[in-house]
Amino acid sequence: MRFDHVGVATRDAADLADRFCGLLGATIPHEETFDGMRIVFLELDEGRYFELLEPVAGGTIADYLDREGAGIHHVALATDDLPAALDRARDRDVDLVDEEPRPGAWGHDVAFLHPRSTGGVLVEFVEH
Repeated sequence: MRFDHVGVATRDAADLADRFCGLLGATIPHEETFDGMRIVFLELDEGRYFELLEPVAGGTIADYLDREGAGIHHVALATDDLPAALDRARDRDVDLVDEEPRPGAWGHDVAFLHPRSTGGVLVEFVEH
């Protein structure tokens, strides 16, 4: 596995994207609206991203922002075999948010591990 991106929950993705682009010299290779969120990917280095998550309707990110406020939402690790990565997690008694891969942003398959099993960090596995 390798680092892929960090997801950042925000109420204003455009403002935060402008700030990070100027501050970090990042570019915006991809934007989409998906699953009740506006998602903006900022490329920091080839294949490494900040994923800005702004709610456009109620849902998971809106609930997260109401409960926790803006900030880091999850850390994503890329894998070439998502089902095998989930099996490895199950074998180690890691609680899964997603028992099976599901569609994610940018057309990738994703699955999340529950933070109670990963030191309080919401971990996303992503297969490109």
